[in-house]
Amino acid sequence: MTSIDFHFNTPNRLEYACRLTRKILNAGQAKVESPLVVFCSERPRLDHFDDLLWSLWPEEFIPHAHVALPEAQDSPILLTDEDIKLDVHSLLLNLDDAPPPFFARYTRLFEVVSTEDADRTKARERFSFYRDRGYAINNYDLAKKSS
Repeated sequence: MTSIDFHFNTPNRLEYACRLTRKILNAGQAKVESPLVVFCSERPRLDHFDDLLWSLWPEEFIPHAHVALPEAQDSPILLTDEDIKLDVHSLLLNLDDAPPPFFARYTRLFEVVSTEDADRTKARERFSFYRDRGYAINNYDLAKKSS
């Protein structure tokens, strides 16, 4: 059954998602053979996340690609706005406002929640959706995290 991690109370959802992606990559959890899939059905939000991965650490390359590009076959981080079929479905980062319909194929799902009211409301709906179906949920309150 999918394990779900909610990281909440971040001032900027997409920037934190980039930091989380970088952490997963640097920990060796995202690999070409078992990539981290970043999902968002809203292509402008996904494109903004893509831009942030290029700009937050200009001296460091975070290898990633949209699944439609040829270089995706060699990338440990895949960006997509739709369901994709992989040999191994291990890590999924959801940047969408709703639960991805295919999340249960993944071993682990990451949800990131900002301090904005609208985002928190949608995150509560996702949390309830997962909880009501019996999924194990881990909570990480970023406001309590020391700098």
